Amino acid sequence: MPEKWEKPAGSLKTGEPVFLAVGKIRRPHGLNGTVLMELYTDFPERLVPGKDVYWGEEYRKLTISDQRLHKDGLLLIFEGLLTPEQVGHLRNQLLYVTTKDAPDLSEGEYFYHQLLGIEVVLESGDNLGELTEVIETGANDVYVVTTSSGREILLPAIKDVVLTIDLDERRMVVHLLPGLVDASSENDIG
Repeated sequence: MPEKWEKPAGSLKTGEPVFLAVGKIRRPHGLNGTVLMELYTDFPERLVPGKDVYWGEEYRKLTISDQRLHKDGLLLIFEGLLTPEQVGHLRNQLLYVTTKDAPDLSEGEYFYHQLLGIEVVLESGDNLGELTEVIETGANDVYVVTTSSGREILLPAIKDVVLTIDLDERRMVVHLLPGLVDASSENDIG
């Protein structure tokens, strides 16, 4: 069994996670210690042999020795785990990479964890609320903004609505298109 990994200290911005979930191990697959993983990441090609990953709440380290795509998931083999019995305890466990190992994103792309908790303001400067959830819809993401009174406003993550995102200031400036906020919610703005 791999040893518990010591978490890095002080290298991340306040509130930024140390680990990012890249998938959930579903079950053993075959007889050689292979597991089937449900993918959470958009970058499965980065989970290559030799890559260290971490599993479970204690972030125990594993090293990938082989991988291949399989239908909607990924088949993984880890160093030192060679039978279905040895990988059985990984069933339904989340698999993580460290934040420092996350891929660089293009200009204007963000990880969800970077957006959660960000202040959302109108172009006039009035406070709209806090971004509390990101919903994946297929066409474009939808940002859930919770106002100070607890109401939720759904904003499509499109350039006509989201004008700027400043991660250093933890601030998003938005333009409300007609119909995005109903009349009863307008009292919550400002």
